[in-house]
Amino acid sequence: MKVKVAILGCSGRMGRNLIQAAIEHESVELIGGSVRSSSSFANFDLGELAGIGAFGKKTSTELNDLLAADVFIDFTSIETTLENIKWCQQHQKAIVIGTTGFNDEQVKLIEKSAEKIPLVLAPNTSVGVNLMFKLLEITSKAIGDYTDIEIFEAHHRFKKDAPSGTAVKMGQVIADTLGRDLNKVAVYGREGITEERDRDTIGFATVRAGDIVGEHTAFFADLGERLEITHKASSRMTFALGAMRAAFWLNDAENGFYDMQDVLGLK
Repeated sequence: MKVKVAILGCSGRMGRNLIQAAIEHESVELIGGSVRSSSSFANFDLGELAGIGAFGKKTSTELNDLLAADVFIDFTSIETTLENIKWCQQHQKAIVIGTTGFNDEQVKLIEKSAEKIPLVLAPNTSVGVNLMFKLLEITSKAIGDYTDIEIFEAHHRFKKDAPSGTAVKMGQVIADTLGRDLNKVAVYGREGITEERDRDTIGFATVRAGDIVGEHTAFFADLGERLEITHKASSRMTFALGAMRAAFWLNDAENGFYDMQDVLGLK
């Protein structure tokens, strides 16, 4: 049985990949997608929007047109996603969220919302990235207490939040494993003459350039050696396929707050 999926905010770069992934996925039925009321892609064929040929279903500016969906997928913006969550609550619809940049207070609101609906919040839906999170946990347990830990990330010039949600999640996994508070130990920039590095800190470095899809590396460095754990995405399709996997899994889930570790059975 196929899971009926609708894509919220489907006219952007990620949205178009989600359309293609949904159309091509054997366990998913794409029933529609939404765009802003002011969008030039309103009432536009979904397949043509994704560049794969006519599909026969068109974009909508009203979420109520998409009520036939079992699961909604949202890679929009912070404000739009929060509004979409409220709508999903009202209509008892499951939602997969790939939007990034939420602050702590907003995440708490999302967690509260998940008491009434099944919800996956994933700063990165790539299967490879979520395996990396598990490797970071293992590595932190083994050598994190005596190595210098730095996180590097690079994305395209259009990305608005920095560091990326994936990089922050990497830092959170490491900090939680080591019993540290990321809000207290994170260092997001260095300039000028600084003091000797504090061993407990976790550093972040950010690059925004060109059309880089996404690169993330965690460095565990000691005197004489270092371990690097890296993930590189060359196509947004990897995120889109992961989102379809999450939607299929979420369709049978009870109300609750989940992430990709739950989807992949890594907890």
